[in-house]
Amino acid sequence: MRDGASGNEELSNGREASGGPSRRGVVAYGALAATGLLAVGAPGAAAADGPGAADGSARRRAAGDSRPPLSQFEPVAASEADAVTVPAGYRADVIAPWGQRIRTSGADADGSTAQARQVGSHHHGIRYVPLADGAAASRHGLLVIGHEGADPALLGDDSRTAMAAQGVTVVEVRESGGTWRTVGSALGRRITADTPTRFSGPVAVDGGSRGVPAVSGVGVTPWGTCLAAEEDFHACFGTDDPAWRRTEEDIRYGLSATGFGHPWHRSDPRFDLSRPEADPRHFGWIVEFDPRDPSSAPVKRTALGRFTHGGATVTGSAGRAVVYSTDAVDGGHLYKYVSADGRRAPGRSPLDDGTLYVARLRADGTGAWLPLRHGHGPLTRKAGWRDQSDVLVRARLAADALGATALNRPERVAVSPVDGHVYLALAGGNGTARCSDSGAGSAVPRLGDADPHGRVVRWRETAGDGLRWEEFLSAGDQRSPEAAFLAPKGLWFDARGTLWISTGISGHALNGPGAAYREAGNNALLAADVATGTVRRFLTAPRGAEVTGVDATPDGQTLFVNIQHPGERTARWGAPDANDPRAVSGWPGLRPGDRPRSATVVVRRTAG
Repeated sequence: MRDGASGNEELSNGREASGGPSRRGVVAYGALAATGLLAVGAPGAAAADGPGAADGSARRRAAGDSRPPLSQFEPVAASEADAVTVPAGYRADVIAPWGQRIRTSGADADGSTAQARQVGSHHHGIRYVPLADGAAASRHGLLVIGHEGADPALLGDDSRTAMAAQGVTVVEVRESGGTWRTVGSALGRRITADTPTRFSGPVAVDGGSRGVPAVSGVGVTPWGTCLAAEEDFHACFGTDDPAWRRTEEDIRYGLSATGFGHPWHRSDPRFDLSRPEADPRHFGWIVEFDPRDPSSAPVKRTALGRFTHGGATVTGSAGRAVVYSTDAVDGGHLYKYVSADGRRAPGRSPLDDGTLYVARLRADGTGAWLPLRHGHGPLTRKAGWRDQSDVLVRARLAADALGATALNRPERVAVSPVDGHVYLALAGGNGTARCSDSGAGSAVPRLGDADPHGRVVRWRETAGDGLRWEEFLSAGDQRSPEAAFLAPKGLWFDARGTLWISTGISGHALNGPGAAYREAGNNALLAADVATGTVRRFLTAPRGAEVTGVDATPDGQTLFVNIQHPGERTARWGAPDANDPRAVSGWPGLRPGDRPRSATVVVRRTAG
């Protein structure tokens, strides 16, 4: 790897491959911005004291909407059923399941070649990108889906197919007569570990690179592109060479000879840690791509740092692009990137020239954003940091060196479209998280404090790279059965300012044996009123599944919800294998005897 930048003019300027302006991109994303899905808060400015929730209610009333935001549905009960449940008056239909073809041609058979033309597995982040104007924007668009992993119990040891099943899917969808369907079209696209990618920003790779192996969250930019967050890339590497030894960087980034059960190194030398062509530094980035141009190359934006990104949430401040992300591991950090300016000139992207910060949270509710800038504090050449490229490549170690707060599995970030407050999901951890400057009673666990259930915290930005934070919800401490939830991972705001929380309880704890896990039931999607703290369960997942990404059409009439890995191993229901893939779940049951499949569900009212 070397220093430098290799920009992508068309992508960073939101232009069609022909070089002309993308009218659909401008119209579609303008519509999203108008609904608050691309809210521009004020993260760089000081805000009034207090959480600002009352102000959110006042704004709703001023807009002529006096209804409580959660009054539109009766909450569903916790469930252990092998089904997706939604409130009375709503319906949930399956769309874009793992293995469905994404273009007009291609086979439905299994195998790596076919899988590269099909919807991927382990659905995670999701974004709806309109392809039409006006009211039609909410009836015709693209689903952009991130795929975090592949299930060996369903694929066996077929590493090539597992590689093709991860990454990103772009598939065209259309609503007609109240029903949404995928549309095989030339806009369908897969981005996988074999897709050529470019590097841009302070870190570059000579000749580019191949691959986006595992994607969690998917963000959107105001200029019409998507951001894919590379997450568990370390699990794709391994080696059978007994002479290989881990470096300090390998250890801190979780690289292991065993590859965490994903033996990709036996199929592709790029993932064999003992081979010279293997370079884990090629992975762990935020990847930008144009969802409407399947011929364009994805670009890894290195100014946003290298770690296991839990997502990429884009907002803005004073004309600058702001991207929040997390290092989604136990003991991971919270990050914020701020562009130098918001201009998009030829050969220049707001995501290439800016500053990456990491958060330090204090027990008194204050905090600070620490710049990961070469020469700042301990990040000097004398201390072993060669240059800015080195700081970004080893961002996790750089954050450690600055004394950033380590958190219990920080996952998704969401920005309120009502008052600009920022929310973070902490999925919980085993107490190994380090938290600098945290004293007794801090809601963010310090070293030695286990937090098995997780929580949601929120903050407002203050002047001088400061912030004020507080706990919003503590999982496992609900006021009523309808609000019980554990392991919050996903956060998403709708245009009215309702916070949607999706949960991802791990299989070893799902459905028990503890009372809190039995009360929570299967993983779920919940809606929270940030003004009152009221939480209601809206949807429950099938057995073994997590609820991951959530998005909506611009008119708010259709909700897209990702269901990830139904049928995965659980302590309660056992484990599937190649001979009995339905041991835990058969959802969604598209064909008799079919294997369980990750999929997106489309949720709509049945009337009104």
